[in-house]
Amino acid sequence: MGRRVTTRATPPDATRLGTARALPWRLDCHVAAGDDSAAADELRRALGAPRPWIPARWFYDDAGCDLFVQITALDEYYQTRTEQALLDEHMDALVRGHGITELVEIGSGAARKTRTILDGMEGAGTLRRFIPFDISPGAITASAADIAAAYPGVRVHGVAGDFSRHLSRIPRRPADGRRMVAFLGGTIGNLDPPKRRTMLRRLARLLRPGDCLLMGTDLAHDPEVLVRAYDDAEGITAEFNRNIIRHINHAYAGDADPGHFAHVARWNARASRIEMHLRARRDIDWNIAGLGIVVPIEAGSTIRTEISCKFTRESVRAMYEDAGLALAAWNEDPLGRYALSVATPA
Repeated sequence: MGRRVTTRATPPDATRLGTARALPWRLDCHVAAGDDSAAADELRRALGAPRPWIPARWFYDDAGCDLFVQITALDEYYQTRTEQALLDEHMDALVRGHGITELVEIGSGAARKTRTILDGMEGAGTLRRFIPFDISPGAITASAADIAAAYPGVRVHGVAGDFSRHLSRIPRRPADGRRMVAFLGGTIGNLDPPKRRTMLRRLARLLRPGDCLLMGTDLAHDPEVLVRAYDDAEGITAEFNRNIIRHINHAYAGDADPGHFAHVARWNARASRIEMHLRARRDIDWNIAGLGIVVPIEAGSTIRTEISCKFTRESVRAMYEDAGLALAAWNEDPLGRYALSVATPA
């Protein structure tokens, strides 16, 4: 298991002045890449599979999180701005309609879209607590400090962990409150069907009667538009993809050169998903000493690094029903590219 560290931060300038005081936020850390045996075992199995792949968690060291923030600002990557527009349009009504008092955000990252939800809660006079959950402690630390400063009086309780294993570490809500769990960015699409089913069931267990799940889903539409969103002209997504090699090298003393891999993004119509791969430009023997393996990669062969499944309203409804949830609201952008939906315990 990963380590658990609880942090209460002190402003550096206050320390120098001898007036240190604890900030109104905390961080519980349940994951550390270097000593996490479950993550190591998963990665070892994935790279040893007949069709090698890398779990998406390895995108998100601090450098990967920074690169992803850059991706969200790209012209080609419509998902973030479209989701933000839907939040701007519908959030106040959703918050007031459900009486939300606390927000749990899964994969919170820099928590930029979070403020739209928190603004709605503050405007309704119901904002009590914010719980950012992310694999990157650095991202949570930065966002927790910003949120605590921007919303005086709100309790911020960050949880750093892997959502495939640590969602149960999220604190329970008070009996007199109502919780919204936000799973935004189309992240549900990064999971294959069995893992999606498990993930939604885990999210459902975070909800009590009166609570709700807010989820963003990218929709199936023009494949050319979809591919461009994962293969931008500036090459930032390519750098994000190659950074997965750097992250593994750093965590487990690997020796592969990220520059020896080409970024590939393609549409899989049968599975209704975008796939990202790293294609070897030359024969590579990737020695990963910390895992005790050497991964032989022939020139021209690929390692799959991401899937991003695309949905319809009916497929989202079916996912919710399988998890014991009911589709309560569906908001889709005018171009039919993206949807923001709300589900409640059935």
